[in-house]
Amino acid sequence: MLYLKKHDYHKILSYCRKELPEEACGLLAGRKQGADCQVEAVYFLTNTKHSSQHFSMDPGEQFAAIKIMRAKNLELVGNLHSHPESPAFPSREDQRLAFDREFRYLIVSLRNNEPVLKVFMLQEEEMKEEPLTIWR
Repeated sequence: MLYLKKHDYHKILSYCRKELPEEACGLLAGRKQGADCQVEAVYFLTNTKHSSQHFSMDPGEQFAAIKIMRAKNLELVGNLHSHPESPAFPSREDQRLAFDREFRYLIVSLRNNEPVLKVFMLQEEEMKEEPLTIWR
């Protein structure tokens, strides 16, 4: 289960909307406890592809975010990106690029009026939806 604070949930939705029509992207930092993961910080990064169908995170921004995470004794627990025109489900490219079984892959769909946010993990060579709890 992934636990995400309501404040961070709203920051994610706001950032993804701001980046339209491009895909937004970022990193999730937090703490793992068994099969559960608590997000403690969200880092929004530049999509260097500037595309509505693909993303690539700026390497310098990734490095800076990881440096801050380490200073706060947090670990990289996942990433996020938006799908401006498609469902909150991993695309073929998302699935091809997924490699870490401990990582959470958060996808925000903005194709309808109401955004949809889902979390996935790589299990047995395919992406499976992970339970999400938005709290406080």
